[in-house]
Amino acid sequence: MNLCRNLSLSLAIMMLTLIMLASSAHANEYQTQVGDEIKILLPGEAELNQNYQIDRQGRIILPEVGAVQVVNQTEQQLAETVRLALSAIFRDLTNLQVFINKRQLLISIQGYVNQPGEFTLPANSTVQTALHAASGLRAGAQLDKLQLQRNGETNIFNYKAFLDSGDMSLLPELKPLDVLFIPASPIMGNVEQTFNPLNLADGGDAADDVGAVKVFGEVNRPGSFSYKEGVTLVDLLMRAGGVTRYAGVEQIRVIADNEPTIFNLKGYLDSGNEKLLPNIHAGTTIFVPIQVEEVKSGANTVYIMGEVDKPGAFENKAGTTFMDILANAGGPTRFAESRQIRVIKADGTIKSFDLAGYTEGTVVQEMPTIAAGDAIFVPEKTDMNEKSWLKIAPNRAVRVFGEVVAPGRIEWSAEMNLLELLAHVGGPNPKADTANIEILTPDDNGNITRTQFNLDTFMKEGQPDSALPFIKAGSTIRVSNLPDDPSDNKSQWVRQSSDSSIYVFGQVGAPGRYRFTEELHFLDILAAADGPTGSADLHNIRITHRSDGHARVSQLNLNRYFDTGDESLLPIVKPGDTIFVPEKDKQWLDEPSARTVKVLGAVNRPGRYRFDDTMTLLDVLAEAGGTNSNAYIEKITVVNMSCCADQATSFNLLKFAKTGNYRMLPVLRAGDTVFVPEKSETFFEYFQDSLQVILGIAVLGAL
Repeated sequence: MNLCRNLSLSLAIMMLTLIMLASSAHANEYQTQVGDEIKILLPGEAELNQNYQIDRQGRIILPEVGAVQVVNQTEQQLAETVRLALSAIFRDLTNLQVFINKRQLLISIQGYVNQPGEFTLPANSTVQTALHAASGLRAGAQLDKLQLQRNGETNIFNYKAFLDSGDMSLLPELKPLDVLFIPASPIMGNVEQTFNPLNLADGGDAADDVGAVKVFGEVNRPGSFSYKEGVTLVDLLMRAGGVTRYAGVEQIRVIADNEPTIFNLKGYLDSGNEKLLPNIHAGTTIFVPIQVEEVKSGANTVYIMGEVDKPGAFENKAGTTFMDILANAGGPTRFAESRQIRVIKADGTIKSFDLAGYTEGTVVQEMPTIAAGDAIFVPEKTDMNEKSWLKIAPNRAVRVFGEVVAPGRIEWSAEMNLLELLAHVGGPNPKADTANIEILTPDDNGNITRTQFNLDTFMKEGQPDSALPFIKAGSTIRVSNLPDDPSDNKSQWVRQSSDSSIYVFGQVGAPGRYRFTEELHFLDILAAADGPTGSADLHNIRITHRSDGHARVSQLNLNRYFDTGDESLLPIVKPGDTIFVPEKDKQWLDEPSARTVKVLGAVNRPGRYRFDDTMTLLDVLAEAGGTNSNAYIEKITVVNMSCCADQATSFNLLKFAKTGNYRMLPVLRAGDTVFVPEKSETFFEYFQDSLQVILGIAVLGAL
């Protein structure tokens, strides 16, 4: 009884174990996924017997059946699903075989690869296999930030770390419908261009400027390099191509975490002590300086530098002179400025020495004494072709600019004057205003004195050099320019001061603002303005004199000057004055009444006419077109309004015409009025008209 009970219990345990094993095996069995290749075999059905790939929607497309959902099924479930789908078309499915022919992945590869797109890969494919399917990476891909996108999430991984170590755990596992995106390195820039890996090697391989380690100086390939955990300074120097032959390996500067340190590479190589290596962090800067010679110093050492044949440090013995040290250094070179040799004493004082003047005997100066610790500096001679103001100190230079051939900073010597300085810069050019050279000279207190110099007057009068303005080191000389024409003058009027200008307005060819000097006169400035136009009134040119401290207006009859040639008629004009040439046919309102004569009555052109003292009544009547046919010329009336009391005078033009006696002409002045009556206004004409009316009435009565 007990035996049977034990046997039944053992059988139950065995059955339970078998069921659990079967269930576990079924749970661990491979299930179909997107990309898998399904094989279907049914004898006699050639159209059905082929391979089917599961698409992105998890379906296969069967002939005469259509789409069948088969994803996430075991092979047995797959066979049942396909059998059920085909049973609607085929009756005999006894020999139907359905199985998974190939396990595959359907993934998309995008970004910086040679052939991006969608690929079907074996189920066990890795990231490297996937990149190979896309024909590999393009030059310039950023290897440390590849992206795997799955179900809306992005996983960034370091493919470069895998290439460095071969650790497969660094790569994510691929699954169906994954998107593998390869970004471009930031060093590629925003413009597509041909990428040269050799240039990348020359500039470093860092893609992140913040975390990059920068190595520059005396290395073969300076650049920014990507930081790796545990990297040493020696590793980075090797990645930079090693140091050059000129590298100062004992003074390598390392800046890490904003803390500068000096590293002695030679001491490390001599000892092999790794504790001497500085700590390297992300963002560290390494500078390898150029090698310099060992500094020589001593209690009896003197130094000579600059433009000598062999500059350096020399031992000073008792009795050694300045010439001994200079000769020991090989003497000045041909580029040395021997007039500006400076001796820097050990106590900080500086003494200048003019070697050229000393040897020529033109400078009374003692040779400087040299003691231990002193330094002799022989500067370089200034080269006019080199535009470097650093060659000459401000306290021994003169600035010349403006309209000269070669403006610039010129080294000054007390033996020079303005003429020699202008000659040194090539002299004024053709556009220079040599009558208005400006000189600014500072004094010892920093105050500036402005001097205006007329070189034209100096040259014309043959003045001595003592008449030249005072110039010293620090002075500024400006040679202004003359405008090419009035339009250029107008566009650059701010360059010309009003104190040196004269203004021309009205009826001239080119009115404007003109440069004027004391040597010029009225006709010069009028000719510069292209002369009067055809409509100019030459009898009434007005000049406003503004240079006398108060405004004063004078009038010029230029026509009279041309008739007589009398130079005294021309006014004296000065800079600041104004010349106005009025228009001949201007409106009568513009002409003052006191300068005109009014002609009224029986004339052809009654009106207001300009009048001067040279004219008579006949001139005015002729200007008005003469009397008309109805004029009563025996009684022309002249109303004098310009004298102290108003009065009227009668004039018989007919009698004057018969006698020609000019004494009969009445006095006519500007402001007077001339009236020519008509015949109908006389008593005789009135009596004649009345008589004709009476005779007409008598004739009608007789009829």
